[in-house]
Amino acid sequence: MFRIVSILVAACVATSAWAVEVGERVENFRLLAHTGDSHELYYHSNLDAVVFLVQGNGCPIVRNAAPRFAELRDEFADQKVKFFMLNSNLQDNRASITKEANEFGYDIPILMDDTQIIGESLDLVRTGEVFVVDPKTWKVAYRGALDDRLTYENQKKEASAHYLRDAIANMTAGEPVALASTDSLGCLINFPEKTARASHANISYSKDIAPILADNCVSCHREDGIGPWAMTDYNMVRGFSLMIREVVRTQRMPPWHADPAHGEWANDRSLSDDEVKTLVHWIEAGAPRGEGEDLLANIDHTYSDWNASEELGDPDYIIDIPAMEIPATGVVDYQYHLVDNPIGKDVWVHAAEILPGDRAVLHHTITTFGDIMTEGKYKGELNRKGGLRGYAPGVTSQAYPEGTGTFLPADATIEFQMHYTPVGRATVDESKMGIWVYDEPPTHPIISVFTANPRIKIPPHAANHMETVERTIPKDALLFNLMPHAHFRGKAANFIAKYPDGTEEMLLSVPHYDFNWQTDYQFKEPKFIPAGTTLVQTGWWDNSAQNKANPDPSAEVTWGEQSWEEMLFGAMLFRFLTEEESAQMRAERGMDQQTQEVASAR
Repeated sequence: MFRIVSILVAACVATSAWAVEVGERVENFRLLAHTGDSHELYYHSNLDAVVFLVQGNGCPIVRNAAPRFAELRDEFADQKVKFFMLNSNLQDNRASITKEANEFGYDIPILMDDTQIIGESLDLVRTGEVFVVDPKTWKVAYRGALDDRLTYENQKKEASAHYLRDAIANMTAGEPVALASTDSLGCLINFPEKTARASHANISYSKDIAPILADNCVSCHREDGIGPWAMTDYNMVRGFSLMIREVVRTQRMPPWHADPAHGEWANDRSLSDDEVKTLVHWIEAGAPRGEGEDLLANIDHTYSDWNASEELGDPDYIIDIPAMEIPATGVVDYQYHLVDNPIGKDVWVHAAEILPGDRAVLHHTITTFGDIMTEGKYKGELNRKGGLRGYAPGVTSQAYPEGTGTFLPADATIEFQMHYTPVGRATVDESKMGIWVYDEPPTHPIISVFTANPRIKIPPHAANHMETVERTIPKDALLFNLMPHAHFRGKAANFIAKYPDGTEEMLLSVPHYDFNWQTDYQFKEPKFIPAGTTLVQTGWWDNSAQNKANPDPSAEVTWGEQSWEEMLFGAMLFRFLTEEESAQMRAERGMDQQTQEVASAR
């Protein structure tokens, strides 16, 4: 009886409508590699083959197969073939994977399937297995062992059957794969949710799913919001559930692009691994309604005029942003509106907020101020001296940190960068900015610091071009936020702090930069930056045809304000510390009290 039950259970576990076998299509996904890079499967549509080795720390089969896998990578280096490793092990994490890679010399990206949802959909069973995806169809062309050299206790000096090599050779020659599957050896992977698939139908929409969506999605996906459809109730969510699964697998949604290994952010919109698993498993179970109230149906979807008014009252000043006609369809280039400061006097700004005219089309606003350059290459453009609060869906806090504010001169020119997305109907956006000011100067002025490298030059067809820019901070300071900026070809960005004692820290890594989302990454707790610290911003650009947003892969791209040009630009908010604050923070960290004086004197 036990044997019969075991067979039935095994059959249930192995059966899934989402599992992929040889000849079946692999759905798109995006994963971080152990090196911090972001990789999307369908990006490689121009190749003949995408090859994976299922990796797991401590597996003897993997450790012995990896050198041959790397040899194949080198053998096909001139062919249109991409090689990856894929780790779906519960027990492995980035630190241990990186340690294993360094110890055994793995120099192929190891994609980290932390949620296991990719490994589940591929129906992975053992580490050491290899599989090959054909980008022409996105179907599995080969699955099984790398070759016949390895067994569990023994290995031959040379393989007599080269399964993976033969499959790749067939594909690069445009021929069918002669042998599409073989048995594979390796360490069994523990996928607890495979055995728990029957219980996924019991995931509660009311208690589990609706709260995730309310906390992370409804700020955009609401009536008249920037999201293309509103999460008004269960029926809407169920109807779009397969689309939700797709954008979660490809990390298009929620729109958060920072590597979780670096920094903690007050405005983090990402889903936790547990939330991803719960959401995807519920959808794969058919998105059952279950019992309980519908939280989404009970949410008030109306917008207040000014978020800051509850605490600060009505704005002291309101600035009209020039109206913009938005067509029903097409692409609207970024709009840059220059407005003379209408306040008529110097003020210290306590808070600033954008009130969208049409939330459905206004994607985001970035607001800076300065003076207009009157000569040189950039004549007529804004020489940025500072920034005011901008707008993005879901952003509610518009006041500067307690006791701080920014100085807005009477003669400043204010620039509004407006990003619009047509939604299928023509409209006119008439947005406004509200400004709240202090009666007396605040205790701590906020300093806007910018990084910019106008000498960037991106070669034609370059898929991973890199440039850097740096800025040294002269006094002890608190850093509140970081914002990298590039245009359509922007691929990735990061900020590294090089401290005076010679140590370095990755403050922010954005491995998947998306021009559509100009995110201001706000530290959960302000970051202490010692005097003499150099902040290094690095940007990468994809000027290849594989970048579907690329206006012209054949162009050599240089600095410019227009979206078809490029930028290496960063924005940060600081406040410098008083001598007393510096002394306290340095004492807490065991730092030399004289460093600030030396750095300031340079």
